[in-house]
Amino acid sequence: MSAATPEIRRLLVVSAGLRQPSSTRLLADRLRQAVLAAAAARGLALEARTVELREHARDLTSMLLTGTPTPAVDQLLGEVAATDAVVLVTPIYSGAYTGMVKDLVDLLPDGALDGVPVLIGGTGGTVRHALALDHTLRPLLGHVHAVVAPSAVFAATEDFGGTGEGAASLARRIDRAASELAALMVGRPARRARDPWGVTDLADLLGDG
Repeated sequence: MSAATPEIRRLLVVSAGLRQPSSTRLLADRLRQAVLAAAAARGLALEARTVELREHARDLTSMLLTGTPTPAVDQLLGEVAATDAVVLVTPIYSGAYTGMVKDLVDLLPDGALDGVPVLIGGTGGTVRHALALDHTLRPLLGHVHAVVAPSAVFAATEDFGGTGEGAASLARRIDRAASELAALMVGRPARRARDPWGVTDLADLLGDG
């Protein structure tokens, strides 16, 4: 008898860089590849998609002002609500994540990230910003009940493109965090795609009785 085909899980990679190209996207791509490899080593089949949050910046602001999502934002929020895991990478400015990240989290429908494993990453000009992820982004995601991987990955400018200890340390941190995210996904059922704005049927609320 042939082995059953593994159920495909969704991985959503969100890069909140403000420029293109950006070190934030570079880190997001490296984390994506590491998570795919770590998941495969555990027998998990992942389907990954990367989103540049900057492409939705105006639409996110518009929704905050009007309460009405554009089709693109509606699709993005639906993807978050259906994904099995998230990699979220943001540049760090003034000791915190970008406003686009806060806008996205504020606009998510209730329960969109409940119990969803999330790997957080950040970039900045200096390692002095490294703890900003744990001090600002981790509590934000905890507030919406995401399960944040223990290791956050911060990359300073000096960590990219080199061959010294900084580059080697970054590679080790990426692999460790990716392994943690993959481990958090093991044993969790795949999430069902759902309409983030859907209304629960009255019969479902009342039950059979």
